[in-house]
Amino acid sequence: MTCPAVEKKKMKSALGHRHVYTVCVKTEEGELEFLYRDTPHAMNCLQYVSLILGLREIWYFGLQYNVDNRVAWLNLARTLRSQGVPLKEPITFRLMIKFYPENVEQELLEDITQHLFFLQLKRMILEEEIYCPPDVSVLLASYAVHAEYGDYDPDVQKPGFLAVTSLLPKRFINLYIMTTAMWEEKITACYAQHRGKSREEAEMEYLKIAQDLDMYGVDYFLIRNMKGHDLLLGLHALGLHIYKPGNKLTPEVTFIWSEIHRMSFEWNMFLIKVLGKKSNLVKFKSSEGKGCKITSMILSLCMGNHELFMRRRNPDSMEMQEIKIQVAMQRSRKEEAKQRLQKERQLREAAERARDEMEMSLIQLQNDVHMSNVLLLCLGQDLLAEKAKTTEHNAKPLAQKAIKAETEKQHNEVPAICGQEDPEKMLEAEMVALKMDEESEKWDMEDEQLKQELQEASDAEREEKHNLLEITSKSPGLPSDSVPRELSFSREDLCFDFKDTDMKSFFTVTEKKKVAKKKNLHEVLKEMKTEMELLRLKGHETPLDCIYFQNKALGITKHSTLMMLTLQSSESKLAHYETL
Repeated sequence: MTCPAVEKKKMKSALGHRHVYTVCVKTEEGELEFLYRDTPHAMNCLQYVSLILGLREIWYFGLQYNVDNRVAWLNLARTLRSQGVPLKEPITFRLMIKFYPENVEQELLEDITQHLFFLQLKRMILEEEIYCPPDVSVLLASYAVHAEYGDYDPDVQKPGFLAVTSLLPKRFINLYIMTTAMWEEKITACYAQHRGKSREEAEMEYLKIAQDLDMYGVDYFLIRNMKGHDLLLGLHALGLHIYKPGNKLTPEVTFIWSEIHRMSFEWNMFLIKVLGKKSNLVKFKSSEGKGCKITSMILSLCMGNHELFMRRRNPDSMEMQEIKIQVAMQRSRKEEAKQRLQKERQLREAAERARDEMEMSLIQLQNDVHMSNVLLLCLGQDLLAEKAKTTEHNAKPLAQKAIKAETEKQHNEVPAICGQEDPEKMLEAEMVALKMDEESEKWDMEDEQLKQELQEASDAEREEKHNLLEITSKSPGLPSDSVPRELSFSREDLCFDFKDTDMKSFFTVTEKKKVAKKKNLHEVLKEMKTEMELLRLKGHETPLDCIYFQNKALGITKHSTLMMLTLQSSESKLAHYETL
């Protein structure tokens, strides 16, 4: 078996160039290792990485490396050796977002680009490189969970399935009186509202929320103005921000790229010429080390952001038009596939609902049959008992009269034998006997009537059972001779005839459900904010927490601050900068 080091040497010799290096590029999901020949332009290295990943929107990304205990960006217009890149093999780079879009939904076109943005922003938020409020962190965590697991299923996602520590910044543990189970409950409550979204849609929703965070897309540098006061410089897709130390959320001055005429640096001094009636310069020094490396990095980032800023406001290039056409076709196919999948899911859910209704109807019918049988049996027994009791009650006086008549007959027979017949008593005895015969015939008739009523009750019971069996045999999916204990259904057994009007009304209901779902999510978030505010520990906030809660109380947001600062004139901005 050949050693990998020997194989690399053979490949290097095959390339026929002495400046061939083993390069390792780390991404958010893994590592790429390949042989790279140092050409006059390091752009080839980034292009090779993009080719492996299938990444076309390469202008948002750059290769980052560590040198002299600081982070630097690889200059794609120069060689590796000329930039002071450590050439110890493997030469390690990190594929990172270098420039951010103004609107992620409109500008990030391909799924791979969105996915790389999602992974990096998720990591930066968890590692607190980007400040994120607690309630927003819970919502972002719910979208991250949806991107990983898909639709929420309570039968699959049992309590305890989330690793909360890998979804929320660690500082929340000390900021709120909440257990891990409570955090999971709040994340799951939001997660359950995202049903029906694909992984790509969940990641885009994550990015749309993340881009509204105050520190999103801002590269910070320590600077010092000409008065010697420390400040923070923030480079953003829209322009330059100037912050006070310790407050990375609210900028004091903002210069939009369109109002900047020229930028340059002299050693560690950075110069910005702003358009206006008075051609004034914004001057500051870099506080991060000596020399021009930091100022040259600032200028490179400024130029790249300015280029993308102007590109967004100009007609698209041929390459961009081609990408947009291809992406539009791909999204159209995905949307059609999603609609088909949604329709199949809706039909399956309708079939499952019909099955459940049939099962409930069968159970109810079985209960009705059982109760009817019990009722008929009880009615028959009660009727027989009542008739028997009545017969016994009526037969008792008759028996007593019979005994009495028999006694009188025996009493009357004694005088006859003795020759002392009394005509009146004989007549009375005959009358009693006649009356007894009449009553006997009457009770015989009542007895026959009782038997007939019992026979009619028995016939009615049999007829009722027969009717119930006929009802059971007419129930859908049930055999006429038996009632099964279990039911099984297949897709072939269930046939549904949906008309166009039915489907239109069905999808109308679906759209209404989506609107209701958004309202439900808004209500869940509102309730969650209220609960979390009550559980927050006073005095445990970080400085950025204090600034955020103060801005929130005053109604200050990222967009309102940016709008207010951009409406100021260049002269007022310069005057305010001089006071810092």
